[in-house]
Amino acid sequence: MRARIRTARKAMVVAAVASLGAGLLAGCADDGKDDGSGSSSGDSGGKTTITLGLFGTMGFKEAGLYAEYEKLNPKIKIAENVVERNENYYPALLNHLTTNSGLQDVQAVEVGNIAEIVTTQSAKLEDLSKVSGVNKADWLDWKWQQATTKDGQTIGLGTDIGPMAICYRKDLFKKAGLPTDRAEVGKLWAGDWKKFVDVGERYKEKGPKGTTFMDSPGGLINAVLSSEKEKFYDASGKVVYKTNPAVKSAFDLTAEAAEKGLVGAQTQFQPAWDQTIANNKFAAMACPPWMLGYIKGKSQPDAKGKWDVAVAPKSGNWGGSFLAVPKNGKNVEEAKKLVAWLTAPEQQAKLFKVQGSFPSAQAAFDSPEVTGAKNDMTGDAPIGEIFAEAAQQIPVQVIGPKDQIIQQGLTDNGVILVTKGKSAKEAWETATKTIDNNLDQ
Repeated sequence: MRARIRTARKAMVVAAVASLGAGLLAGCADDGKDDGSGSSSGDSGGKTTITLGLFGTMGFKEAGLYAEYEKLNPKIKIAENVVERNENYYPALLNHLTTNSGLQDVQAVEVGNIAEIVTTQSAKLEDLSKVSGVNKADWLDWKWQQATTKDGQTIGLGTDIGPMAICYRKDLFKKAGLPTDRAEVGKLWAGDWKKFVDVGERYKEKGPKGTTFMDSPGGLINAVLSSEKEKFYDASGKVVYKTNPAVKSAFDLTAEAAEKGLVGAQTQFQPAWDQTIANNKFAAMACPPWMLGYIKGKSQPDAKGKWDVAVAPKSGNWGGSFLAVPKNGKNVEEAKKLVAWLTAPEQQAKLFKVQGSFPSAQAAFDSPEVTGAKNDMTGDAPIGEIFAEAAQQIPVQVIGPKDQIIQQGLTDNGVILVTKGKSAKEAWETATKTIDNNLDQ
């Protein structure tokens, strides 16, 4: 099955995410063959082993957090069981929660799945708001609410988020006669994604031949929709993607950009798209912090320092995860303590410095790891400050249980078709038919 939008993409991306100051972490976490069904918790040499079920490279081990926690707690040993792709991890997690068996002491949940877990599986998970040391005020309010049930139980503590900015090539902007200073660039499209597309038309007039303004239709529609307060579901949980004018507007704007040749014809995170990065074939892209690592991993060495980061037309979020503790785990109390520590602001700041995972704890935004963050690709750009500002402007968005299916349908069965000659009307009809069929399954 194809990688689901956002979920699988994050799992693919994090395997190549950069240390913001020092370069890429190249390794994947696992070969992806384990479905996370086994739990090895228990005594190991007189120590209590806490197991974590994770997807992709979430970075706790790579950032040295396990080793630090074990040093602070000599009777604890930590073991992670990692599935490379969330599309393989999540169905197994749902099955284990449904059968109440085969669960790890700690289970990760991707943001695209958290609504379904909160709605259907909260009775199987601990309320982490009551754990000693956990302070709701440490987190961004919208992040906390995403994992909180209607009766006030918080079944997951947020790890990272994906506040979006616009990453752009200064050299290509200059050749197109556009400003290159990040503040001036941000002013070009401030407050309006239509202005962003208008800048794309200016780029097309003078930009280098063989390049497009933006990387892909999927990147554009995802960015626009991520900045809306309501997209696919309303507050009551009803599917409204076909009747919500914000969704159709985002689709039509992206289709317009595709018809005018302002976006590339590739699907993000596929080999052909990777090549457009390596060959400098586009000038701008929607860019959460973790994308900087992906850009570096796919770029040629001479691209170093040629990128910069500007404020997006509107703030949105792309990515992020939670840690949850199943009630029937073997080491529930110790697992809750570990989750509280791993998601504390201090640890989130360390994770950002090493792994590029931007903190969901706003209490970490003023830490030196965030305020002083730099990236090889963007030179002296104060990326920590830019992403922190974006994070505080992200709207509180309704997340539905099947958001990923709808998003993928609009992208891979919708706007991409416009780059292949279909009309916007034909693309919309194909997308909605595909989505509705998948929602009925």
